[in-house]
Amino acid sequence: MRRRWLVLAIGCLLLLVAAGCGGGETASPTPETVEGTVPTETEGGGAGGPEGDATAGKEIFTSAGCGSCHTFEKAGSSGQVGPDLDESKTPYDEAVEQIANGGGAMPPFKDQLSEKQIADVAAFVSASESG
Repeated sequence: MRRRWLVLAIGCLLLLVAAGCGGGETASPTPETVEGTVPTETEGGGAGGPEGDATAGKEIFTSAGCGSCHTFEKAGSSGQVGPDLDESKTPYDEAVEQIANGGGAMPPFKDQLSEKQIADVAAFVSASESG
């Protein structure tokens, strides 16, 4: 009688373990906290203006760790989590919105970057010329 209970208990335990191991959703990669330093003041010889300074944006893109998630030839980055920025051709206004508020796997940067820094990065990633 005791052996029957032991076999029954082990069988139930195995069923519970098997039920807990299967059928979960496949998780997409999510970036971890990006390490790097963000310059407090942007320096650069870009055009400036209302749409930001692409030259300063390149420096911020690099120092803020954007390349750890994004592939972008102009920044020398090859991240695989976020969109390939060489292919996306994101318009400036959409880039500002995405950088500030995040979306999908991308965290918001409005608390880490100033409005000017966000504008500069958006100008850099949305610039049409290569190089």
